[in-house]
Amino acid sequence: MPLEPHARPHAVWPQTLVGAGILLTGLALAYGAVGISSEAGYGGVGPNFLPWLVSVALTLCGAWIVWESRTGGFRQMDAPSDEPAYWSGLVWVSAGLLLNAALITTIGFILSCTLCYLLAVQGLRRSKGQAGVNSPRTWLIDIVTGLLISAPVFWMFTKFLAINLPGLTATGWI
Repeated sequence: MPLEPHARPHAVWPQTLVGAGILLTGLALAYGAVGISSEAGYGGVGPNFLPWLVSVALTLCGAWIVWESRTGGFRQMDAPSDEPAYWSGLVWVSAGLLLNAALITTIGFILSCTLCYLLAVQGLRRSKGQAGVNSPRTWLIDIVTGLLISAPVFWMFTKFLAINLPGLTATGWI
């Protein structure tokens, strides 16, 4: 006798573990936010506002996921597919994130974020089996798109918001 979609016990424990992980992350952020000064700045908001906001949101979401999973799991979730995971796509995306973190102070925000974008998009394209992922044209489009995304973000933070991000030169434009 097949199980109803809402009665899939094999899906409950992984969902509970994800919810517990999110809940614990929210609580850990709250613990860290306790040590941040609450002295109000311009506009009445102190530097601890955003960490507290994120920690409360994560804690609530984590508790909701745990509750949802323990009361029957995600009832509208599709059944797991028999398709194997595409691990090399994970490697591409992970390499992009790790290289971004490792190189941001060396090659600057713009180039490290462009590299992160390039590698992540390549991993996602490969996971979907897109044709032409190895063509120079595709790589060039991804590099230009990464630059067009990261450069304005860098300029907005450094020029308009006066937030220091690592640059390649001392001019503040690259």
